[in-house]
Amino acid sequence: MSDPVHRFDARPTAQVDPAATVGEGTTVWDLAQIREHAVLGRECIIGRGAYVGPGVRLGDRVKLQNHALVYEPAILGDGVFVGPAVVLTNDHFPRSVTPAGKLKRGADWEAVAVVVEEGASLGARSVCVAPVRVGRWALVAAGAVVTRDVPAFALVAGVPARRIGWVGHAGTRLVECESQPGTWECPTSGALYDERDGLLFER
Repeated sequence: MSDPVHRFDARPTAQVDPAATVGEGTTVWDLAQIREHAVLGRECIIGRGAYVGPGVRLGDRVKLQNHALVYEPAILGDGVFVGPAVVLTNDHFPRSVTPAGKLKRGADWEAVAVVVEEGASLGARSVCVAPVRVGRWALVAAGAVVTRDVPAFALVAGVPARRIGWVGHAGTRLVECESQPGTWECPTSGALYDERDGLLFER
């Protein structure tokens, strides 16, 4: 159905809490759940069975593919891609019960955030173990487990994830210029990047 006030579309089986804020042009597909006080930007796509926790913040044009799980207090920047069945955790020391054996409630633990910066992509079934930050335009390979911060434009893969290369805005792997060591070129766009002290910078 279409929300006439906020002008977003939600399928009949989707659950969008009345206390959530959903931007214009956003689509929430079947069986997705948007919890209270979540803030979704404009023109987002929330896939079938995806979950967005209380207070989670999504920028504009974010894509959550089917069954992606984004737990509070995650923050996703503009243009972030989250692949199918990706998990963004929020508990550094997960336990169901307290040391005394009582069921843990919200007040018994402190949620920690995964932050995914502008344009970054998380491949299918990857896991980001909070607290962790994925930098601008980085690419996390399918099935990777991210346990430490990912620099901007980094391509990371494996368990735990390690940098195996660089990517540009187009998402394709950059190639180092033979005549200029430390200079990387995007084979798709021709854009150039400079590597300094283990970080990559746009020209």
